Amino acid sequence: MKIPALPGFNPEAFEKYFKNTGWLLMARVGSLFIKMLVTTVALPSYLGSANFGTYSYPLVLLAFFTGISTMGTDGLITRQIIQHPEKENELLGSALRIRIITGLLVLPLIYITYFFIAQYAPEAPAATFKQIVLVSFICIIQAVQIIDSFFQAKVKGKMIMIVQVGGNILSAAIKLILILLKAPLDAFIWTLVIDVLILQIGYLALYRKLGHHISKWKYDATTAKELIKQGWPLAFSSLFITFYMKIDQLMIDAILGKSALGVYTVVVNFSESWYFIPVAISTSLFPAIMNARKGSPELYQKRLGNLYELMVFVSVSVALVVTFLAPFIFKYYKPEYAPGLHTLQVHIWAGVFTFLGTASAQYLIAEGLTKITLYRTAFGAIVNVVLNYFFIPKFGIIGAAYATLIAYFASTFFLLFIKRTRPNAILMIKSLFLLGLLSTIKERFSKINR
Repeated sequence: MKIPALPGFNPEAFEKYFKNTGWLLMARVGSLFIKMLVTTVALPSYLGSANFGTYSYPLVLLAFFTGISTMGTDGLITRQIIQHPEKENELLGSALRIRIITGLLVLPLIYITYFFIAQYAPEAPAATFKQIVLVSFICIIQAVQIIDSFFQAKVKGKMIMIVQVGGNILSAAIKLILILLKAPLDAFIWTLVIDVLILQIGYLALYRKLGHHISKWKYDATTAKELIKQGWPLAFSSLFITFYMKIDQLMIDAILGKSALGVYTVVVNFSESWYFIPVAISTSLFPAIMNARKGSPELYQKRLGNLYELMVFVSVSVALVVTFLAPFIFKYYKPEYAPGLHTLQVHIWAGVFTFLGTASAQYLIAEGLTKITLYRTAFGAIVNVVLNYFFIPKFGIIGAAYATLIAYFASTFFLLFIKRTRPNAILMIKSLFLLGLLSTIKERFSKINR
């Protein structure tokens, strides 16, 4: 069956990239369905809001450091393999060593942060130090996931689907068995590490099945130096992204306690479960956008505009559906989760700016403006911290949702303040009105009426 292309994309090329995006979306839709049933419904109901807050806390704290431990290599390796396929082994080998070393370096930072919070926060951290130590090793284990960048560069979305869906089905099965066995909380903390291990084993197995071998990877000092030079702004921007995506959860735990954290985490899980869509679409269409940049500036801008409109259309559709379905969803939770209903109806709209921000991040990588990524995320982080400081004590968890919504908007459109990126920011603003889509629909109706 022939797949209709978006305006601005060559039909044959679009079909290739759309099929890859389709595989990625299938992978994450499978993950979303499993996550909804197990992590977002069954597990919170089994553990209760307080224990679910404890279960969620290690990953929330760890999120501030996992981005740094990758040193921004994910998107960079994808781009570098596309541009220099002959250097595949050097790129992957150098990135792997960088990720292992930085993973080891962030471990003491995680522990220091934990003790700092324990010392100065009004409430004790939801998780114990022993639980934090266990989960912290994810920073090292996830180094192997650089293979994902190889699959992205080679437009092998099917491979990613196999790993992610297979891994998530196995992960869900383990959690369901533990629920049926009435396992203690610590058993579920162990599954956080097991989930990551399963994915890494899956990536390694499929990489080998394609005839590639990790033993052929080579470390090259020059390549590593260049990756660090280009990657450090992305690594620190990842830290700031985490700040404005996760700081609300840490502050809720410190100010309102682990029960409130458990409720808010359910909201965040529902809301952020959709964030795979912009990542899947952007990373799959990134090669097509890069190719347009090389050959035709006009086509390049058109493809970016179409990408932004697609993001707005999908994100607004998701936000509308979740807003109307939220009362029905929360009927299946215990009464202690009731405050999450209206919080979800606010938080879900932050996704509109997340979708646009994810797509524009690809533009910044294509233009080599990775430092601007750092500036915009730092700005969003500052806005979110300040707003949460005032909103959480006064309004509770719904205050955190409003702070997130405003911070995501501020970060995405920070590009308006920089002369070089202002035209792209204006392109994003235009996309909010879906003018290109409406124009296309109008043209097609005109053709039908002729």
